[in-house]
Amino acid sequence: MADGNERTGFTPSRRGFLTGTAATAGGLAASFRAGEAEAQVTPPPAPGDLVDVTFTLNGEARTLAVDSRRTALELLREGEGLAGTKVGCRHGQCGACTIHLNGAPVLGCLTLAAQLEGAEVVTIEGLAARAEAEGIATVDGLHPVQSAFVDNDAFQCGYCTPGQIMSAVAVIAEGHASSEAEVREYMSGNLCRCAAYPQITAAVMQAAAEIGATVEGGGARQDLHLGVPAPYAEDEA
Repeated sequence: MADGNERTGFTPSRRGFLTGTAATAGGLAASFRAGEAEAQVTPPPAPGDLVDVTFTLNGEARTLAVDSRRTALELLREGEGLAGTKVGCRHGQCGACTIHLNGAPVLGCLTLAAQLEGAEVVTIEGLAARAEAEGIATVDGLHPVQSAFVDNDAFQCGYCTPGQIMSAVAVIAEGHASSEAEVREYMSGNLCRCAAYPQITAAVMQAAAEIGATVEGGGARQDLHLGVPAPYAEDEA
């Protein structure tokens, strides 16, 4: 019975194998270089339509023409120079970019700048002034949550701290700081890579006791994960 080589008329050799392999590799490399060159000359996408957005930012009126694709996080940091709102995951999973929209915590990376229309926006930079206006500022001129974070060493590298504080303020205001377990549950949307969770929980409990919050409500954690501003929550439901 004839073997496979006799049936096909092909006799393999080391030289032929190496030559064929080299030719294939050269063809792939040439194809890759051609694709790379094509990618380099591809023009950047055209900017989106500009929309006028009027809102209040930390107590000051703003009217801006913004790219319809731009996020609130980008607008605050790059357009308004408010670097306290941090860039973390850009996917709504870490909470570092938490801001307040009409009193509700939302994620700046998942909120379009155009959604700020008509809203009252508060960032970490404006929190102390808000506490002063509400008559709850500490002797140091800070929000009680900010002061409690200092008292309890509730940070290490500090990168996640602004987002943690903004979420904690909302959690307390909505009546979700009655126990350490509840605080951990409603603060679960904010990650701390330094694992300062025990200190963060203690700080929230201290601030809640000082503020004396008794407001019953809900949604801090779920709104945080959704990143949906309060005015649009019903439309999404």
